[in-house]
Amino acid sequence: MCRDLPIITIDGPSGVGKGTVSRAVASRLGWHYLDSGAIYRCLAMAATAQDVALDDEEQLIQLAKKITLCFELAEGSGELSVMLNGSNVSALIGTESCGSRASKIAVLPGVRAALLEKQQNFAQKPGLVADGRDMGSVVFENAQFKFFLTASAQERANRRYKQLKEKGMSANLEKITRELIERDRRDSERSVAPLTAPSDAVIIDSSDMAVNEVIEMVMTNVS
Repeated sequence: MCRDLPIITIDGPSGVGKGTVSRAVASRLGWHYLDSGAIYRCLAMAATAQDVALDDEEQLIQLAKKITLCFELAEGSGELSVMLNGSNVSALIGTESCGSRASKIAVLPGVRAALLEKQQNFAQKPGLVADGRDMGSVVFENAQFKFFLTASAQERANRRYKQLKEKGMSANLEKITRELIERDRRDSERSVAPLTAPSDAVIIDSSDMAVNEVIEMVMTNVS
């Protein structure tokens, strides 16, 4: 990873909109994009397909080393295609159940270590926008621009519920809220790379902000 390469990190809890903001910023700048959450979701999906238990750290580490990943942003729309071992799994990894499984394997230190280099390899010219939970604190700790998005749990649950319904997927607001709070707890309390705002990050509370306002705030800070 080149230290001189411009990198923007956008971290935050589940459902805060960091993916939408990050993709928009990457599209505007013409930079590469990394969705670290999708990497863990892909690994969880691959583990399920190969009957690897989500607490079998050693087998998960070996699987993490084997999978190939690629993110493609559609020109103009900025829509993301996630390629796992050459297949487009964008829709498959977007479910709540896949997200829950991903959160469970993300607490395993060996798995995080195995995926660290994979994530850092996404840093290529002309620049990278990376979103996740530890992009600015661990994976790209020397990034020039760091942001941490936050919003109330209820607001994040409402957004996720609306997003799933718009995709034609079944959703239960109460269940989403409960699972989101549990994921927050698990991500914040894990021993390795817990969810936390980097000390040098710009913190944006988007509870009462439209997504375009958040995007403009990020662009203003990096321009």
